[in-house]
Amino acid sequence: MTDDGTPVQRPAAAPTTGSVPALRDLHALASAVARSAGEFLRGRRPVHVEVAATKSSPTDVVTEMDRDVEAFIRSQISAARPDDGFFGEEGKATTGTSGLTWVVDPIDGTVNYLYGIEAFAVSVAVVSGGNDPLTWTVLAGAVHDVAKSETWSAWLGGGAWHEEERVHVNAPRPLAESLVGTGFGYAAPRRLAQATVLVDVLPKVRDIRRIGSMALDLCQLSGGHLDLVYERGLQPWDHAAGGLVVTEAGGVVTGLRGRAADERMLVAGNEPGVRALVTLLESVDADLGA
Repeated sequence: MTDDGTPVQRPAAAPTTGSVPALRDLHALASAVARSAGEFLRGRRPVHVEVAATKSSPTDVVTEMDRDVEAFIRSQISAARPDDGFFGEEGKATTGTSGLTWVVDPIDGTVNYLYGIEAFAVSVAVVSGGNDPLTWTVLAGAVHDVAKSETWSAWLGGGAWHEEERVHVNAPRPLAESLVGTGFGYAAPRRLAQATVLVDVLPKVRDIRRIGSMALDLCQLSGGHLDLVYERGLQPWDHAAGGLVVTEAGGVVTGLRGRAADERMLVAGNEPGVRALVTLLESVDADLGA
């Protein structure tokens, strides 16, 4: 816990059922599948992307490519590890017999993809402990930045990596000197509430960045390109891989009011910075309301 009692997610000891070579194998598979899915995605983007469906609101879109990439990832993982479960953003979750589940976001940053903005990623993680993010342990994960053809990855106890370079979060600095990443929801009432919070946060930090992909936000944080990240309304596949990259890069990932990170709030970064940002977000009830 932090000094104020807030639980944080940190690198943990590898589970006794998974040796270091086994974790490295999972890491290698996650990285290979994420890269392959990125190549699949790069080679098939049409000039004009069409919306195939919407989810929580008319602005929460799904493209046919979201579904195609997830099906491609599922086939790759099933071929390599047929006994594992699968938990993707676009399809039905399945429970395997191995005790491991793959948590996948086929295109994190779908709206960027829709508009041709080159900031979207494939996120692939493998967890033990079932489909509940509050009880699972993320064992390995990879985030492939599709436009840059670069992969960020980590395995439990093995450090965080940008391609072949080990990465670390920035050293602590005052909140007023911290560059902070965030994102916004799709429903209008949620965006209004988040804008209200931003009015309180923006004057107290160096500046705000909105990339449009939490997976990439967490990787940029891990590589020192952001100091802190926060967002309300995230789903498990948004941060399963990226969260492990953060903790293996020496950072922490948490929620507010003594909770672990969940849909109500995720805060990530170096521990002193996270403590300061958590205090600020709690003071403006950033996890309450719409």
